Amino acid sequence: MSARTHLSPAQDAHPRDPGAEQFALAAEVLGLLADRTRLTLLHALTSGEADVSSLTAVCDVARPAVSQHLAKLRLAGLVSVRREGRRMVYGLSDGHLRRVIEEALSLADHRLSGAAPHD
Repeated sequence: MSARTHLSPAQDAHPRDPGAEQFALAAEVLGLLADRTRLTLLHALTSGEADVSSLTAVCDVARPAVSQHLAKLRLAGLVSVRREGRRMVYGLSDGHLRRVIEEALSLADHRLSGAAPHD
């Protein structure tokens, strides 16, 4: 183990400085997360896979809107989909996304409670 790795304050820190491509892709992902319905859908999927009917109940929006949001998330590579009989089952495609969602909601919770965020 190198000294740099050993002394690193963040275990999951990216090993190099991000470039323009990483910033552009991160901005695109964060832009998709900036929609309340999509964030709600993704949060629901942090608990495991779900079909459109289950996700519609969680979001409390019309089924066509849920389907459209899921299509955007699928095209962006943020959710995966598989067929199970007649149902389409969605899931998060990446564990990093789970952490981003959890951190965003944790930050919101701290801001709402008036507490300063901590590491």
